[in-house]
Amino acid sequence: MEIHDTVRDILQRKNGTVWSVGPNTTVYQAIEMMADKRIGSLLVVDEGKLVGILSERDYARKVILKGRSSKDTAVHEIMTSPVIFVNPGYSVDECMKIITDNRIRHLPVVDDGKVVGVVSIGDVVNWIISAQKHAIQQLQNYVTGKY
Repeated sequence: MEIHDTVRDILQRKNGTVWSVGPNTTVYQAIEMMADKRIGSLLVVDEGKLVGILSERDYARKVILKGRSSKDTAVHEIMTSPVIFVNPGYSVDECMKIITDNRIRHLPVVDDGKVVGVVSIGDVVNWIISAQKHAIQQLQNYVTGKY
């Protein structure tokens, strides 16, 4: 594992399930689904095309703080759009920079216009930690002659 590995490598180790809702789904239904699936965001897909992303942050800032009703608000009214996304060839290091620079927690992965996965900040950080542990182990083996 290295930070120069790709998003494709991360996705191969993850469960391939991508959860999404339509833009006319109520925010209440979307939040209920996020709670049920234990996830922090949902992709918003319309006719097979990624049109937005809905996060817990969107809900907190655009519904709760504005006194709106989640049962009377459609996802398309509060989703983040356009969506920042990557393709499977992006490096883990590039993803960390995108996530950090844009202050986002979830990064959809799109290949030839089709959503193929989502990587979270946790996925990226865990990959980097594993890569660093691997590099340290290799250096220790080299120094101690176990290489």
